[in-house]
Amino acid sequence: MQATMGAADRLAQVGAVAIRDHMPRQHRDFFASLPFLVVGSIDQSGQPTASILAGPPGFVQTPDERHLRVAALPLAYDPLDLNLQSGAPLGILGIQPHTRRRNRVNGRVTLLDEHGFTLAVEQSFGNCPKYIHAREPSCVQQASEAKLICDEGLPDSARVMIAQADTCFIASAHPDALAADARSHGVDVSHRGGPSGFIRIMPDDTLMLPDFPGNRFFNTFGNLALNPFAGIMILDYVAGDVWQFDVSCQIVTDPDQIPLDPQAERVLMCKVMRTRRALAAMPLRWGEVKSTNSK
Repeated sequence: MQATMGAADRLAQVGAVAIRDHMPRQHRDFFASLPFLVVGSIDQSGQPTASILAGPPGFVQTPDERHLRVAALPLAYDPLDLNLQSGAPLGILGIQPHTRRRNRVNGRVTLLDEHGFTLAVEQSFGNCPKYIHAREPSCVQQASEAKLICDEGLPDSARVMIAQADTCFIASAHPDALAADARSHGVDVSHRGGPSGFIRIMPDDTLMLPDFPGNRFFNTFGNLALNPFAGIMILDYVAGDVWQFDVSCQIVTDPDQIPLDPQAERVLMCKVMRTRRALAAMPLRWGEVKSTNSK
């Protein structure tokens, strides 16, 4: 993907510096301040899922620069509950919407116990603040069990919610993520944002997700070029519902094939295979957007 966009030479230099095998102090302090994480995982069939884990600030710690400790476990409704095993590859996104900061950590689980898990860091890097909507969370009491509603395809209730969404998260994986030990052959999860309704809904249960100009690392698109399966998560910031979609993706770059958003460089066509909705599953609620920023 980098070569296709003419960015391979530049990113060969940038990536060697920006993508580390350890966490700098600034990133370690940032993760320790967060009340939630977005986690990408895969099941044994290779289907990725984007999930959310939450806890009081400090529930994420870094005992050293090469390990991330998370004192939280997923609820039973979430595929992460089964995917979270010793040796499992994970992609982790730390994001603080109200300050528009985000950092990523990818690696493998080295320790799993009744309190949480430890990740060995393989990739650590920052992202720019583009397309992050400034919301600040507040804590509420989380139910011990979330009511789960599952559907094949895309139900009407999901269409209503997606039509209003301005943010989603997408998990992807290299096809050899479960077996390979190369740093670049793991699981990744990333943030996508835009104006309300930026995800277009097609009649055949397909979501059209525009990709706006960014850092051109292409972590997500590089994975999807090799492995089309992905997991999309959209949060209901008012009700606390967690929506997860298992999708199969096609990367479209030809503007003659599909109407592109004027600012988009390419589009992901995401065919929805399954939908999960966990009602009031988040112990967080977010207020109104303080400032909408698409740049």
